[in-house]
Amino acid sequence: MARPDTSEVRKLTDADITEKIVGIRRELFDLRFQQATRQLAKTHRFKEARIELAQLLTVQKERIRSKSSSSS
Repeated sequence: MARPDTSEVRKLTDADITEKIVGIRRELFDLRFQQATRQLAKTHRFKEARIELAQLLTVQKERIRSKSSSSS
């Protein structure tokens, strides 16, 4: 699964971003659980998921800041 480009993430709606954040956090939880029980096969997925989560959170924070600065 390729990393989404930041421009693709910016095209998503706020609800989609929030939904994806929840999904990736759940995936990271499941990956940690699989690693603890020695069932994890794709260890590279940790890094990919963390990077995706960081991109989504960055875009979400940018939108929150732009909304708060425009309303001030």
